[in-house]
Amino acid sequence: MSAPKKVVLAYSGGLDTSIILKWLQTEYGCDVVTFTADLGQGEELEPARKKAELLGIKPENIYIEDIREEFVRDFVFPMFRANAQYEGLYLLGTSIARPLISKRLVEIAEATGADAVAHGATGKGNDQVRFELAAYALNPDIKVIAPWREWDLTSRTRLLEFAEANQIPIAKDKRGEAPFSVDANLLHTSSEGKVLEDPADMAPDYVYQRTVHPEDAPNEPEFIEIGFERGDAVSINGEAMSPATILTKLNEYGGKHGIGRLDLVEGRFVGMKSRGIYETPGGTILLEAHRGIESITMDRGAMHLKDQLMPQYAELIYNGFWYSPEREMLQAAIDKSQGHVTGTVRVKLYKGLASTVGRWSDHSLYSEAHVTFEEDAGAYDQKDAAGFIQLNALRLKLLAARDKRLK
Repeated sequence: MSAPKKVVLAYSGGLDTSIILKWLQTEYGCDVVTFTADLGQGEELEPARKKAELLGIKPENIYIEDIREEFVRDFVFPMFRANAQYEGLYLLGTSIARPLISKRLVEIAEATGADAVAHGATGKGNDQVRFELAAYALNPDIKVIAPWREWDLTSRTRLLEFAEANQIPIAKDKRGEAPFSVDANLLHTSSEGKVLEDPADMAPDYVYQRTVHPEDAPNEPEFIEIGFERGDAVSINGEAMSPATILTKLNEYGGKHGIGRLDLVEGRFVGMKSRGIYETPGGTILLEAHRGIESITMDRGAMHLKDQLMPQYAELIYNGFWYSPEREMLQAAIDKSQGHVTGTVRVKLYKGLASTVGRWSDHSLYSEAHVTFEEDAGAYDQKDAAGFIQLNALRLKLLAARDKRLK
């Protein structure tokens, strides 16, 4: 790969990406544009601007953007229409943020005339794959620089030595070994590494940042009502809200009641297994409520087919194929299924659990006249079930008769 002339760097303002910024300048002698995204990680982002300026980046080459609404509206909500869970448990909080970051990196590269983008993902994880597959899908000619796969700064000591040699400020707490690494956005927090690497050891309480311990949650349950239109949440307790505002509010409810904790050993796309501690308080409530409204508004056949598609859809997102034609094909089918997923769900929040306790909709398929144990006024003739059973039993009878004959 020829040396890039200008690089757009996904920049957090932390030590690692600051080292990458300086390394790009010294290694390639190129201009650097920084992009810092507010995805709801809960951190002040202006220090990233000051840090970039300190490292010689011109103000016009520093991009700091609040993309929370786009994140939830165009990425999180479409994913939740599918009830997507990787390996049956993980709500894909890190995975779903990467295609949006890559999208903005590529867009900023085009706007600034940059010929490359760069990220701080290591060569062992999934994020390198997600960033790069998304970037190439959006611009097949873009160069992608992954310093962790190129440089010789292979230890914490060497990183700190590079930082000191290049006058990169080092916070005192960065000189010791971090107990674990954290990725955060509006959907979740993910903690991995160091103290969490042995899956036999219970995670220390201090790892959890967004949720109280369920045992310490309020002793009284709380009930909330979530309104849906065509599969997306649009209101809480009757108050219409924007997508990011809804997820923020659900995070508050979930955090208060200790909802959304997950200790998971997952199979990374690159082949190894890793242990992570995830907190997805609002997403866990949203998943429960979405399934609740689907239960009365979706046809059985459509719902069961969608549930069969979900693992493949979730795996595509986890592996970095958001911008693939197969994900888009599945999305079209999923979105079609949500045409009547409109109504309201009442959810009980209590001691780490979110439970659907009521649901209603003008689009409901539920017919009390058909399922009642009382007189149904002719809505359903139970005698019809006999023929239904006989037809479905025919092949089973033939199989059993053959097996009996051949014994």
